[in-house]
Amino acid sequence: MSYFQKNVECMPRGELTALQGERLSALVKYVYERVSFYRAKMDAIKLKPSDVKSIADIVKLPFTDKNDLRDNYPFGMFAMPKKDVARIHASSGTTGKMTVVGYSANDLDIWATVMARSLTCAGVTRESTVHVAYGYGMFTGGLGAHCGAEKIGAAIVPASSGNTARQITFLKDFEATTLCCTPSYAAYIAESLAEAGYTAKDLKLQSGVFGAEPWSEAMRAKIEKGLGIKAYDVYGLSEIMGPGVSIECDAREGLHVWEDHFYPEILDAGLERVEDGKSGELVFTTLTKEALPLIRYRTRDLCTLDSSPCKCGRTHARMGKILGRTDDMLIVRGINVFPSQIETVLMQTGYVSTNYQIVVGREKSTDTMEVRVELNSDMFGDEVKKLESLRDDLEKRVYSALGLKVRVRLVEQNTIPRSEGKAARVIDSRKL
Repeated sequence: MSYFQKNVECMPRGELTALQGERLSALVKYVYERVSFYRAKMDAIKLKPSDVKSIADIVKLPFTDKNDLRDNYPFGMFAMPKKDVARIHASSGTTGKMTVVGYSANDLDIWATVMARSLTCAGVTRESTVHVAYGYGMFTGGLGAHCGAEKIGAAIVPASSGNTARQITFLKDFEATTLCCTPSYAAYIAESLAEAGYTAKDLKLQSGVFGAEPWSEAMRAKIEKGLGIKAYDVYGLSEIMGPGVSIECDAREGLHVWEDHFYPEILDAGLERVEDGKSGELVFTTLTKEALPLIRYRTRDLCTLDSSPCKCGRTHARMGKILGRTDDMLIVRGINVFPSQIETVLMQTGYVSTNYQIVVGREKSTDTMEVRVELNSDMFGDEVKKLESLRDDLEKRVYSALGLKVRVRLVEQNTIPRSEGKAARVIDSRKL
């Protein structure tokens, strides 16, 4: 038994457009009455909820971005009192202030539903065993995949991330048929499997659902060969829901966006909509969310959109792979990292200069990050033990701020190249 909701997933475009219009109209009225932020935005442009009658009217509505969530930290954007919120997740932000997202009980059920649809696209059924190696906790990956598999009725191995040797033992002994994790970790598992003397034939894996970071077709091929699976790209972001906003089907010609819940737009640099096939910034409106509904949320992700019929029969539009971002955010091992976050940590110490560099690479298919920072001139001549202590202190501070282990390398002044223009703070040598 699978979770293929044919009546919705293959709904004629006309019916889907009508449903989106009904839901958008109800959403606008809902946020106007419940979220002061949106009421003020709409009043400022003299827009009334009754002015939004169809999905075409979405262009009348204001945009939302991550800064709006930070400025209203923690619960200012919620549309319901905290006592009615069933779960809270959070992710880091540019200044150390987290982006907080909330879910009602109905939101959680919808999230499980769209993730169940997504896993079904990857071949998961009630007879499957799903090994979840995304992190559990405030990061939405682990629980998102878990609840989707639970909705289907599959057996779940909630392994979380890390301890690769144990992951391989679980995959082998518990006979998992689907692996859910970041693509870089899947590649590392494949390499570790070979190093342990096993091959893909020693596992029962059939498919993999990988997301939370960009990955190339070359990495897909490497993963598929190493694990003997078919790999599917899944997309999501905590502000919109979490993993399961879109996923590839067997055709793998784009990721189906579940448009009955998330309405996508592609906009150019002037924030005007572009036609199908042209790249631009991906913008989402949550049509059914209760706790944290968002209107025209700017993801900063760059991609394309295709609304033409798919070979699989699903009618929901397909987004292309993410081509890049409109901001400077890095995604390292599935965690969002902003250079300014690291700068904030460094500048709080008092013993380093303003010159630093972030070097991102990839070793054994796993993302690495090294922070090179110049010590103040009066610090570098100190004894080795003190320098090691300063380095350890910085690594702990960065881990506390990001939840990500990085290497810190202390260098002498004037070691890091200067620039008369914008400083080259980041060197990303990954081949994505």
